[in-house]
Amino acid sequence: MALRTVFYQKKGTAGVFPAGLWFSREGGFVMTKAAVYTRTGDKGTTGLYTGQRVEKQSQRVEAYGSVDEINSALGLARACVERDDVRATILQVQKLLMSIMADVASLDLPEPYIKEEHVTLFEQTIDKYDALLKPLSHFLIPGDSKGAAALDLARTTTRRAERQLLRLNETEPINHNVLVCINRLSDLCFILARVETEVGK
Repeated sequence: MALRTVFYQKKGTAGVFPAGLWFSREGGFVMTKAAVYTRTGDKGTTGLYTGQRVEKQSQRVEAYGSVDEINSALGLARACVERDDVRATILQVQKLLMSIMADVASLDLPEPYIKEEHVTLFEQTIDKYDALLKPLSHFLIPGDSKGAAALDLARTTTRRAERQLLRLNETEPINHNVLVCINRLSDLCFILARVETEVGK
């Protein structure tokens, strides 16, 4: 699953991502020394990726914050899974989630970060792993392995984030491809959890 991070963190801004963490258009990470605290959010507001100040409890912040939760859950899963290919796939998804966060945390983007090609990549990755599995014949109970359990946690976290995004979309329309990617991600987590427990290394 070859995904690239496609946005920049503007120097000196705070809000969506930790200060000092930038992303290149080539998908690389650029670290710079910056203050851990900025005091700009002490009165209950935060900065969107495009610079606007909004309340921290706003629906948009809840939405991209829930995507951040997915990334953390996937980080736990990546630390727990046993298959190298699954671990690499999770990392690529985590990188893409940063772009999804930027998309949701932006207003009036001239061009969205998440496009139909990202949906296609999710679907191709799901199909690749699903081809390794036998047809499902029963309901699954999470917990057969640490990695699979962590992926199941990421799956349900993704479902919650999807609900948050849909609520936001009711009043502030967001990029449709973001919604589709998040929907596909929960399916991918389910498939990867099965691969972890049902397919040999």
